[in-house]
Amino acid sequence: MTPVRAAFLPLTDSAVLVAAREKGFAEAQGIDLELVRTTSWATLRDRLVYGQVQAAQMLAPLAVAVTLGLSQQPAALSAPFKLNSNGNMLVMSGEFAAALEQDLPARLADPLGTGHDFAAAIGLFRRKPIIGIVHRFSGHALMLRYWLGSVGIDPERDVVLRVLPPSLTVEAMRLGEIDGFIAGDPWPAAAIAQGLAEAVAIGARIWQRGVEKVLALRTDWMEAHAETVDRLLVALAAAARWCDDPANRGELAALLARDAYVGEPAELIEAGLAGQVIPRADAPPVAQADFLLFHREATAFPWRSQALWIYSQLVRWHQAEPSAEAEVAAGAVFRPDIYRRALGASGEAMPGASMKLEGAVTSPIGVGAHRGALTLGPDRFFDGRVFDPERLNEYLAGFSGTR
Repeated sequence: MTPVRAAFLPLTDSAVLVAAREKGFAEAQGIDLELVRTTSWATLRDRLVYGQVQAAQMLAPLAVAVTLGLSQQPAALSAPFKLNSNGNMLVMSGEFAAALEQDLPARLADPLGTGHDFAAAIGLFRRKPIIGIVHRFSGHALMLRYWLGSVGIDPERDVVLRVLPPSLTVEAMRLGEIDGFIAGDPWPAAAIAQGLAEAVAIGARIWQRGVEKVLALRTDWMEAHAETVDRLLVALAAAARWCDDPANRGELAALLARDAYVGEPAELIEAGLAGQVIPRADAPPVAQADFLLFHREATAFPWRSQALWIYSQLVRWHQAEPSAEAEVAAGAVFRPDIYRRALGASGEAMPGASMKLEGAVTSPIGVGAHRGALTLGPDRFFDGRVFDPERLNEYLAGFSGTR
């Protein structure tokens, strides 16, 4: 057995790693997968960068930021596999939500209208709202900035963004240290269940099938252990397929509910897996299609265009200096070549291209695939913009009025 240590955070989207270990998918590939529970993304980043673990469940933008030297110790990271799409939600205190004109569930179905309501509510609130984010280089934070900026809210001026680990968000709400937060399940659901918050916006409605967590590896380790990496990806692909099967939701939720993993009630976790969002403690659940994806529609495929979208947002918000070299390095973090090498003989349907127009698919569409038939689901941004990775500068120029 080949030992592999992988760091993770207590989140529902650690599911693929947990299933790979607990359901024997890693063992079947000759891998002794040890999962290392970590509290914060900064600690997880350091464990990977300094070699305490060989792999990590990582925020996709954080993998890009570390590679570009934007986050502590620079290191070349690679992401040959995406662990999920979406699964996050913005929740705010009942006091703040009371100022939103749209009530539930209409609020969740109309991100644009809710965004304008949010802008008006800022002016009525007793202080500049403090919104928790799990890391400044998180997909949640980028989607929050994108959503706020689209309705004229400056996230650097009009709100306060405060970084705190996902598992501490609920307690921060209880103590009144923050007025809301955006994070992955089950923490927003936990805050709602305890009557501390209401749902305001869902990540899957801001960017359908938005990139979330990836399997991150140090590039030098990945290249030196190609055969191990291939076996690990085969195991993760089988685990992702198992996680996405509705028949397994109850068992998966029970696994994640263990204290060694997420440590929150199984019924809370299972609701998120099923896309059943309870928007307020006294409200009935609202079905949210594709709230959290693990496998179907090539969820795990690491599109280089998504890495470049992340880079575009880092540039837009002045978190990265634009350059041709940085653009190439950012796009190269996502490794579809490794994905294809590892899974090419497995029967896994995978796209024939490595980049696509992000936000252009409005309904399920068949695409060219190396094996079998492959259908991609809608990937629209809520404001209708389309990101062409080959026209990145033109895309950025379109945001000149917001920041």
